[in-house]
Amino acid sequence: MNKKVVMCSVIAALGGFLFGFDTVVISGAEQDIQNLWGLRASLHGLMMSAALWGTVLGSLVGGWPTERFGRKRTLFWVGLLYLVSAVWSGLAADVYELMVARLIGGVGIGISTVAAPLYISEISPARARGRLAGMFQFNIVFGILVAFLSNWLLSKTGAHAWRWMLGVEAFPALAYTVCSLALIESPRWLITRRGDRAAGLAVFRQINPELPEAAVTALADEVAASAGPSQAGARFFTRRLARPIGLALLIAFFNQLSGINAILYFAPRIFKMTGLEAHTALLQSVGIGVTNLVFTFVGLWLIDRFGRKQLLTLGSFGYIGSLGLCTWAFYTGHFTWVPACIFAFIAAHAVGQGAVIWVFISEIFPNRNRAAGQALGSFTHWVFAAALTAFFPAVVEVFVPTKTSPPEPAGAIFAFFCGMMVLQLVWVKVFVPETKGVPLERMQQALGAE
Repeated sequence: MNKKVVMCSVIAALGGFLFGFDTVVISGAEQDIQNLWGLRASLHGLMMSAALWGTVLGSLVGGWPTERFGRKRTLFWVGLLYLVSAVWSGLAADVYELMVARLIGGVGIGISTVAAPLYISEISPARARGRLAGMFQFNIVFGILVAFLSNWLLSKTGAHAWRWMLGVEAFPALAYTVCSLALIESPRWLITRRGDRAAGLAVFRQINPELPEAAVTALADEVAASAGPSQAGARFFTRRLARPIGLALLIAFFNQLSGINAILYFAPRIFKMTGLEAHTALLQSVGIGVTNLVFTFVGLWLIDRFGRKQLLTLGSFGYIGSLGLCTWAFYTGHFTWVPACIFAFIAAHAVGQGAVIWVFISEIFPNRNRAAGQALGSFTHWVFAAALTAFFPAVVEVFVPTKTSPPEPAGAIFAFFCGMMVLQLVWVKVFVPETKGVPLERMQQALGAE
């Protein structure tokens, strides 16, 4: 692959590292913060979900700067949002100030889930698009692992350990912001949105030096033709886009109804429910990060070999098995099984939905609707993520046993997630098309979105 394409893909995908770090780093600090400010369950859930509500806002509006100002400039501003959020979170004087700081970081996350996968897909050759766009997901799980490890290492630094946990993100945020200045602009954005065919053609030459001039010119012409005659006024919610819209909504819906964010955010708490001590629970959370990283490598290796649909099918079976066993473990009191079940769940997610979701959404929409489609999928994903995270502490209080109540376990929560994954398996087998190796301009023909 062309070195320029790989370099730009890696830089853009580093936004995923900050995404993963920012969303999960709160898991190591949440119990200290709750105790410090005496937060009731509802306010604690709101604090925990503040970043996620920011991602809802960021994903909702993220398509606008991505289309209006370009992919490169948008990714630069995302880095600045991460930087401001990290510094302010570490210095927050009360829970409300912390929520505002986390909200700002969440806005950056939401916009990055629109701009980064879209950008990588638009500069990548079809044969390697899955692996390159999948690097965004790899960096998410790498960020998650580093966040868990950072929390564990900082957990014994004193009463203000939680401030260091949240504030240390400022260092990678600054590095990402500086590196984003080296990005090239998407040639598809230059041609279809700015209307600058010459600039787009120049970038196509830069990222496809092995192609003859005639082939590069033909590629630019195909991109221009795919935009249609009335590009600026093209409507999004139309019958023409019904199928890709439905696919984007449902893949995002099922992604969160697996319980992935609830488990990642509250991993130490879940492990403590099985009898582990707090510091040991944090160390078990590092194991989640390692498992996620290793199996994301597997997913990226398979995505352009097996295809998107096959990985979703494989992941669905893994979800059902691991969540089913976790349900059994909680209902029967076999808590020693829970860590293994959680690790198996994380592995299934990394190979399946985790590896596929951002790649798939970035592939199924036409050039003129891709940013809006990416924003829709991202918005749906984060609405459900925020809602699940906000309500999880209160739900756990209902289901988790106390010293004075019978040992009614939390199996119902995991049984619900398991049932949703059965529905996902049916949806994948019946409705999801294979997008592996299909050029972006031809995908819209296959999905009836011309």
